[in-house]
Amino acid sequence: MRALISVSDKTGIVDLAKELHALGVSLISTGGTAKLLAEQGLPVTEVAEVTQFPEMLDGRVKTLHPKVHGGLLARRDTPEHMAALQAHGIETIDLLIVNLYPFEATVAKPGCTLADAIENIDIGGPAMVRSAAKNWKDVGIVTDASQYADVMAELKANGKLSDKLRFALSVAAFNRISQYDGAISNYLSSVNFEAEKLSEEYVPERAQFSGQFNEQYVKVQDLRYGENSHQQAAWYRDLAPAAGSLATGVQLQGKELSYNNIADADAAWECVKSFDTSACVIVKHANPCGVAVGANPLEAYSKAFQTDPTSAFGGIIAFNRPVDKAAAEAVSKQFVEVLMAPDFSAEALEVFKSKVNVRLMKIALPANYGDVRNALETKRVGSGLLLQSADNHELALADLKIVTVKQPTPEELHDLLFAWKVAKFVKSNAIVFCKNGMTMGVGAGQMSRLDSARIASIKAEAAKLSLQNTVVASDAFFPFRDGLDVVVDAGATCVAQPGGSMRDQEVIDAANERGVAMVFTGVRHFRH
Repeated sequence: MRALISVSDKTGIVDLAKELHALGVSLISTGGTAKLLAEQGLPVTEVAEVTQFPEMLDGRVKTLHPKVHGGLLARRDTPEHMAALQAHGIETIDLLIVNLYPFEATVAKPGCTLADAIENIDIGGPAMVRSAAKNWKDVGIVTDASQYADVMAELKANGKLSDKLRFALSVAAFNRISQYDGAISNYLSSVNFEAEKLSEEYVPERAQFSGQFNEQYVKVQDLRYGENSHQQAAWYRDLAPAAGSLATGVQLQGKELSYNNIADADAAWECVKSFDTSACVIVKHANPCGVAVGANPLEAYSKAFQTDPTSAFGGIIAFNRPVDKAAAEAVSKQFVEVLMAPDFSAEALEVFKSKVNVRLMKIALPANYGDVRNALETKRVGSGLLLQSADNHELALADLKIVTVKQPTPEELHDLLFAWKVAKFVKSNAIVFCKNGMTMGVGAGQMSRLDSARIASIKAEAAKLSLQNTVVASDAFFPFRDGLDVVVDAGATCVAQPGGSMRDQEVIDAANERGVAMVFTGVRHFRH
């Protein structure tokens, strides 16, 4: 058996080569990899010796040769192929171990020059990978250090790789080439090329959105069905999911997650991550129906649940702090579909042991979890895709512009910031009443802002919550004074809205007339 090794990332490669040598595998290698293996006392043949042609053009040409690709592509079960190899003095290559020039890491560096980016586009590596992967029945293709252990386990046990493993390695190899080429396309089609500035030090300006958008995802699992039972679905994650994101979660117990579970869980998780104190978010049909902060998870949950106990039935619950026994016992009294938290105490897990259908998700949060967000958001449309930067705007107290005679109290300002965080996660049109770090009424997803305000009031009344002396956040401006009148009639004394309407003054005058405070945020949070 002959193995060709050519890697940029040399993690684990010496140990792998030693194990291959111990099994009697002949080692062929290139440039720096060959030098490293020789320094470790391993017998290694350089590719240039195999091809009888020197590496040239600063290493750009070294493996692009029939003695390499012939050895990879020849089908062992085809007599004509084997005869051709013999006629031209080509030996077969049975195992290829390659990882590619670090293009993605290079272009991710601040100040990356165009020359540096181009130099890190691998040519020979992908060509060899494709050759080996195409001929998977005869050649094993290893493209990542995580595969080394499985390869060695089979070689040690059987002296060869199984068809199943070789095919899996081939699929992984073509996936890697797809990812690599997609990254190159994304980078190059984002470059605003300026020929007059071209030099070795030229750092090009890049468009935020590339001319071609290539995104890669890995399947997490097939789902029982999609949004409805007649639809099929699967869940995918980013190639490198961000720490603290839903895709990094581990399900500790419960039924398999459904399409709707995952969508609602993400809404709850992203909302709860926006708070830096102990918080609880309850979501139903992608909208927060109860959100609160508290001294501990139990207090936060108890307050959040009060907002809308009816909608909370069968909801998704998220905490940004570990769930202890007290919080678990409170949550276990209601029907919950999914419960998420950074961790669960042993006592909390014991509480839910008998509730086998409750899905418990543990999602470890990094220290800076509030900053971990998706950078881009997508929405599928007919034969196309809408792509935008994510709505990661965080409102600070200094951003608020007080536009009324009446000034908000410090307590009202604190609650306004809380209400504004919640409103960002409520479907438009969104009206959110809050008081004392707790949602008191939520109106979501209506065609009219007036209807959202009325629904929020109706829900508060149904939950036996008073809206007197509450604050209100509106995700977009009030186009007329009538929306303001509705929330003031309900009991609000302070309102936050983006401003920007041609009738802003009319609404400001109405607020002054009603004796309430109003602030402009200068930013809206439409969520469709």
